[in-house]
Amino acid sequence: MDVSEEYRDAWEGYWRETTDAPGEAIWDSDPSLTAEPHTELLLPYADSALPIVDLGCGNGTQTRYLAGRFPKAVGVDLSHAAIEHARRADATGVAEFRQLSLVDGPAVRELHRRLGDCHVYMRAVIHQSRPQDRAAVAHAIAEFVGTRGRAFVVELVSASRDVLRRAAEGPDGPPPKLRRVFAHGLKPADASDEEVPALLAEAGLDIFTSGETALAQTEYLADGTRIELPARWFVVGRR
Repeated sequence: MDVSEEYRDAWEGYWRETTDAPGEAIWDSDPSLTAEPHTELLLPYADSALPIVDLGCGNGTQTRYLAGRFPKAVGVDLSHAAIEHARRADATGVAEFRQLSLVDGPAVRELHRRLGDCHVYMRAVIHQSRPQDRAAVAHAIAEFVGTRGRAFVVELVSASRDVLRRAAEGPDGPPPKLRRVFAHGLKPADASDEEVPALLAEAGLDIFTSGETALAQTEYLADGTRIELPARWFVVGRR
């Protein structure tokens, strides 16, 4: 099983047209707004001696931060172009990056065999995955954590659609970074609020704790307000 060629091409096209400039991707926020507070929520439930895998790492901004908090950090992404960005940005090699489709079960199992049980950081991947792929993404999380790891999963909720709609209906239409997302056929906030915890449970994962948050973006509304998308986070693993 693998993602469709159309879906893969959409992400390759997006990342090929993205420069190496920090923050050019709308979700490429500074780790102080994302991975840093998320790590603080994960660590009370996690063995800090285990490695961590950043699923859907994009250009690796969060992965590089995670490499300073865990003994090993591996960033994986569907897009070859995204991985190329990540490797260029990591001049000193603090993290490892590799192309990987989360619905490719054999490839996921091979990486898990190499790393052993590990923690997972996944920010806003399920919500934009194709409906038929979301269960496989949740099972990939379960594969990586095994029995010892924990995962921090944060996904957009339906209220974020209203924020995106308001941003798109500004006087000049969608701001440039959001316009590029739409132009490549990417679909943010496409999963229902009930779907994400159900998928995690169906994959055999227990929810240790959860809460509400907002994912800071690198784009702003016409009035200068930073776009922040309502989301829900989960710390999951096997009891």
